[in-house]
Amino acid sequence: MTIFLEFENQIAELYGKVEELKALAKEDEAMSIDEEVAQLEAKAVKQLGELYKDLDPWQKTQVARHPDRPHCKDYVEALITDFTPMAGDRKFSEDLAIISGLGRFRGEPVMVIGQEKGHDTDSRLKRNFGMARPEGYRKAVRLMEMAEKFDLPVISFVDTAGAYPGIGAEERGQAEAIARSTDCCLGLGVPIVSVIIGEGGSGGAIAIATANSVLMLEHSIYSVISPEGAASILWKDATKAKDAAQSMKITASDLKGFDIIDDIITEPVGGAHRDREKAMQDTGEAIANALEGYQGLSAQELRKHRRDKFLNIGRSLS
Repeated sequence: MTIFLEFENQIAELYGKVEELKALAKEDEAMSIDEEVAQLEAKAVKQLGELYKDLDPWQKTQVARHPDRPHCKDYVEALITDFTPMAGDRKFSEDLAIISGLGRFRGEPVMVIGQEKGHDTDSRLKRNFGMARPEGYRKAVRLMEMAEKFDLPVISFVDTAGAYPGIGAEERGQAEAIARSTDCCLGLGVPIVSVIIGEGGSGGAIAIATANSVLMLEHSIYSVISPEGAASILWKDATKAKDAAQSMKITASDLKGFDIIDDIITEPVGGAHRDREKAMQDTGEAIANALEGYQGLSAQELRKHRRDKFLNIGRSLS
């Protein structure tokens, strides 16, 4: 059953009418509804396309958070073969908010790191809603260093509201763990390609997204703080999140203009959750194209490319 967002009410009504017709047809087998259903579905598809041509930042935020949107685990299953999970930071514990391990991307060995939110209540609690603790980022550092040792490209899937802000996480050095993970990304001598597949929130995202290529799905968001968090700070009112989203420049098109991301992956009409297979297939193509551009580069050249990329952010606007 499709979950409709609040700004999709008109489309929801059309599909509701389709379901009503189908229910009536079951009661009366002589009733012919094919033509009416086809007209309603065509109208819904047309309205959906028109609606998604011009989403505002708050609407994109809702799409980025849609519960049926493909998550890290889905991308790993779709794009990575022979995936072998690797767990633990060897210092404290395993953090299930971050999926990581070795696998093959289109036949080539890679290291995969990504944030997983979960898809239902049990898995969301198990994954801590994709909000990693210090041990998650220390695990990421451990595996990135392993990737460099064995000359493996790193692919990261970013989808988090932010790093976990709990007392235990702070006691175990959350800020330090994020900083070291970011520093590790900058210093690696292998290519790193990161994809913002849903939410890219604050340091919790950039800790695994300080990459040679940062790709972003069309209806994802990427920002230093959530719209609700910004509204709470600026206006002491989280209900003004829509206003905050409008001002924060969190969409893919905005960030491409600032050179914060390198490429936008077009989503199926109505968002990635409406055609998950195509969204993941297109993401795979974008990752492959990005990795191809770094073939033959030395470790020093890769580090310099990454360093220059981040130092040059925003300079074109000055």
